[in-house]
Amino acid sequence: MKISRYIFDKWLTLIIYLVSYFIILGMAVAFKVTGNLIVAVSAVYFLMGISCLLTDYIRKKSFYDEFINNTELLDKKYLVPETLRKPDFYEGEIIYQNLYEISKSMTERVSDYSQSINDFKEYIEMWIHEVKLPISSLVLMCHNNKDNVDEKYIRQIKRLDNYADQVLYYIRSNYAENDYLLKEIELDKVIGSVLIKNKDDLLENKINVSVEECNTSVISDGKWIEFILNQIVNNSIKYKRDNTKSVIIFTAEENKKQVKLSIYDNGIGIPQKDLTRVFNKAYTGENGRKGAKSTGIGLYIVKKLCDKLGHTIDIESAPNQWTRVNIYFGKNDFYKINDGNVTKM
Repeated sequence: MKISRYIFDKWLTLIIYLVSYFIILGMAVAFKVTGNLIVAVSAVYFLMGISCLLTDYIRKKSFYDEFINNTELLDKKYLVPETLRKPDFYEGEIIYQNLYEISKSMTERVSDYSQSINDFKEYIEMWIHEVKLPISSLVLMCHNNKDNVDEKYIRQIKRLDNYADQVLYYIRSNYAENDYLLKEIELDKVIGSVLIKNKDDLLENKINVSVEECNTSVISDGKWIEFILNQIVNNSIKYKRDNTKSVIIFTAEENKKQVKLSIYDNGIGIPQKDLTRVFNKAYTGENGRKGAKSTGIGLYIVKKLCDKLGHTIDIESAPNQWTRVNIYFGKNDFYKINDGNVTKM
């Protein structure tokens, strides 16, 4: 709160104050008051006026400075009344009380809105679980009757199954910490599950898969990691190069600090201008626009889940040559492993 702006805001009060002084001065002259008395009265008059202004300024400055600073620091600015001391001047009390009522109303609205969103998420999650049952049955029936079912129907059902998974994990990613279970998992087994799930697509697209030096363990959630790897493998299949012997290679490197899992493919690659944005929500990039196959949500969910699990992920690529996705599993002495389960020390 600047004193110059405060004084400028008091211009009407100052004018009235000066007019009053000149009226008093005129009356003193009219009644032939001695000069010494006029000077003394004038000094007291101005001293009292300045004191009143300064006192009022100091009282208000303390409140408004705190109000401004707390508002700037808060992320949820509607909670600022909770951080303020009740002021000791009437104008401030009015502002404080009304801010409190506004904040209370806003908090109630936010709470109601948050509850409605959570209810909707729970309903969608339940609905996806129900929908996945007939989808899984269709996938199984198609697999058992390949000779009698057109391949295009099988592909569409698999796409539907994958999109249902994406919706489910997208919803859960907002509160993943309530769902995941950290355990010691074996990478080669998780990779094996992902490859079995995508076996038909890999065979159909004639993609050779190699798993090298992945017989190591990491601390994570097997279910979430399987979904993450499944999305990466699906992308490798989706963006393979034509007229090329396609490969997907899994490799793992381990040191004292972390385990690095790399998934390499020799597909169409990613343009350099898209590399920094592939994890952005709904970003399809040049490849997605060309093929009209991408929703731009898969890698966004993958990045979000990795962040929740405490893993790091990045992508390297050379256009029309290769792509490598790296996932880094950190090691932390803060945790210890008992019978495969992770507990805090």
